[in-house]
Amino acid sequence: MNIPEMLTLVALGYALKRVIKDDRPFNYLRILVNDFLLALFVFGNVASKNLEYLLEIKLVFLYVFLIILISFTFSYLYGHLFLKERKWAGALIVLSVHPNTAVLGFPIASLFLKDITPAILYSTTNSMIVLPIVTFIAAHYSSGGASIKKSFLKALKFPPTIANLFALALVITGVMLPESVLSPIKTVGWWSIPLLIIYFGSRITLRSFNWRKLTEVGMFRITIPFIFVFLTLRWTSLEVFYSVLIEASMPPAIAANAILAQYKLKAEEAISVTFILTLLVIGLFMMLKTLL
Repeated sequence: MNIPEMLTLVALGYALKRVIKDDRPFNYLRILVNDFLLALFVFGNVASKNLEYLLEIKLVFLYVFLIILISFTFSYLYGHLFLKERKWAGALIVLSVHPNTAVLGFPIASLFLKDITPAILYSTTNSMIVLPIVTFIAAHYSSGGASIKKSFLKALKFPPTIANLFALALVITGVMLPESVLSPIKTVGWWSIPLLIIYFGSRITLRSFNWRKLTEVGMFRITIPFIFVFLTLRWTSLEVFYSVLIEASMPPAIAANAILAQYKLKAEEAISVTFILTLLVIGLFMMLKTLL
């Protein structure tokens, strides 16, 4: 999926919401995507990997962990020290930790590179790690400070998390499902991407837009990771450098907003911020492309 196609689907979702005033069809769409299609997409992509694949990631794999750690640490400390609104603090962490590495990252990486394999490695590895993390965070912050055990059990009720953990267990234990099984799962699951984008477009509203929240998410999700990768990874190959730089600097994932909606955690504010940051990131990298 390229950038024009993605923006077209966003516009379609926005237009449909203007025509269909009832929220119920879009809530059904979210349930279909979250509880079924996204779970298939996650399972199919993770289960198709093997342990050797994970070991070959090396530097890209390391930077996935580093960026997740940096985004989580800075956003958590900021929320703990400066934010009184607990639900927004939780939403800020989710938005900061969960980037849009596939739907937006791949098209942008292809602007700079002929071979985006490192970007794909980054995205798939990031998805395996970050999905259970952000689901737990959303469950914990939405529950009003419930115990870790209760938050963990609540997170496990999110089907993509179960699918992710189950598929990862298969990879680690060396169980490889036949392609005849994985192929239809991935094919059906792929529809979660365009449908998520349409749902995202249907939720766009600037009623809850807040410049402070835009700045907070932009700082921890985009600015700090961009500076860190730019300063520490310029010595490596261009394929690795641009792939990691782009993937690490993506705006919040549409799936992150769906998770926040699932747990009723400031989803409307999050979608407004995500929409603006997505446009800014597209503009940023298109500008960098013209300068290089």
